[in-house]
Order: sequence, then structure tokens, then C-alpha cells
Amino acid sequence: MRFLSEKQVRVNVKLRDGENVSGWIEYFDDTMIRLTREGQPNLFIYKHQIRTISERGRRSNGAERITP
Repeated sequence: MRFLSEKQVRVNVKLRDGENVSGWIEYFDDTMIRLTREGQPNLFIYKHQIRTISERGRRSNGAERITP
């Protein structure tokens, strides 16, 4: 998770209730992550609520690259 945070890799986060949110991980600790999103409120998500985190692409000067 440190790599995802340091490189501001765009991620999709699937929650245990089935909801999907996307953004980049700006902060994390033992219990939660802070998911920063463009044009939407930032989210603090407890890790026990997360089912999966998958890489989506890297931020590069504001541009987004989607990885297949």
C-alpha cells in the first residue's frame, strides 16, 4: 500500500457491501485509508470494510492513465 500512496496510483476499492469507489490513497495507517477523489468528497475507509483494492492507473500531471 505504501507504493500506491507514494506514487498516487489510482485505485478501485471494492467494499464489503458491494459498493465500488475510486481515487488514490493519500494516507493510510493500521486501521484505515484516506481515499482522495477528484470532484467528490474524500473518504476515510476502515480497512475491515474493504474487500479488494485494485490498481487502475497513475496520476501524471493531472492526467489519468487507465490500465487494462
